[in-house]
Amino acid sequence: MRKPTHIAMVGSTAPSHIYPSLALIRELVDRGHRVTYAVGEPLTDLVAPTGAELIAHPSILPQGDTAWPEDPGEAMRVFLDEAIAVLPRLTARYDADRPDLVLYDIGGLPGPLLGARYGVPAVQLSPAMVAWDGYDEDMAEFLTALYASESGRNYYATFDKWLAGNGIHEDSRSFLAYPAQVLALIPRVMQPNADRVPAHRVRFVGPCLDPARLTEPWTPPTDGRRVLLVSFGTAYNDQLPVYQDCLRGFADSPWHVVIAIGDKVDPVDLGPLPDNVEVHRTVPQLAVLAHASAFVTHAGMGGCTEALWFGVPTVAIPQAVDQFGNADRLVDAGVGRRLPAEEVTAETLRAAVDAVADDPRLRRRLTEIQSEVRANGGLRHAADAVEAYLAER
Repeated sequence: MRKPTHIAMVGSTAPSHIYPSLALIRELVDRGHRVTYAVGEPLTDLVAPTGAELIAHPSILPQGDTAWPEDPGEAMRVFLDEAIAVLPRLTARYDADRPDLVLYDIGGLPGPLLGARYGVPAVQLSPAMVAWDGYDEDMAEFLTALYASESGRNYYATFDKWLAGNGIHEDSRSFLAYPAQVLALIPRVMQPNADRVPAHRVRFVGPCLDPARLTEPWTPPTDGRRVLLVSFGTAYNDQLPVYQDCLRGFADSPWHVVIAIGDKVDPVDLGPLPDNVEVHRTVPQLAVLAHASAFVTHAGMGGCTEALWFGVPTVAIPQAVDQFGNADRLVDAGVGRRLPAEEVTAETLRAAVDAVADDPRLRRRLTEIQSEVRANGGLRHAADAVEAYLAER
């Protein structure tokens, strides 16, 4: 009997980095591949249901209420320090159990080093935008400041030394920005300068929605009200004023409002709820989006791609990092509005939601993009791409 192909996945111990590829990992296991998955101990429960063999390790990445460093170089250094600590554990395991292919998250920095060590393809699974031809020039202002900062200089010097110590004599800047092989888990419409992303290096396979999440139970209203979902994800959900604005703005409205408040707000602080509002710590987001007519979101990439998959217009209230760019992509595509956090009131929130839900031109554009996303991406497409890399090795 033929030995199953061994695929090693190097994850990153952050929920937003794990969720986008979970369904792909499960699909590869279901197709008969043996998948080992390296991830920090705090999040092994997220990965276990995929059927992959867990390789758990200690993690220094911030979890829960622990804040990330605000300085970009310092934030990047957390991923690098974890990678440096984890790599010896992984080589000790994989030297005796060599993989045929390495998959890795954008924060799973040991991934390409393992690929080089074992002479097998290393394929990045990117849940965010990727670098395009001309990226360095277009991002020169930010990159120049990063390279000149003390934290940035220390980061790249440490990274260069780490690479060289593992036999990779390549500048860490290009090593990070231009991986040899990438599966982009986002729709092309969410990629800046998509026409300048080289096809020989990057394959857009789109969002990989977990079939198990699609069947999670949620009962839509039976009174004909349109559904509004309000969610700020797992990391940026400390939004009590926004939730309170939702209660004021949509009380006695023709909307049925579903608010996922997360783990940082006490539901008691919201006070009495209008009859048309339901509040939960978490909700089955895909099940709600399947019935939703609008989505108030912080514009994390996962939520953006899920909204496009279900054809739901968005009101984006970005909070940090890539969310501002994601919100701009939705606006540029003609499928949403951006509401700056400092401008949120009960009135502006209600007006923005009504506007995106009632705009027929926006609806037509959203239908077009939804069709493109579903036709050009998805779970089967992504798994086929991984198997193509295996066949090419």
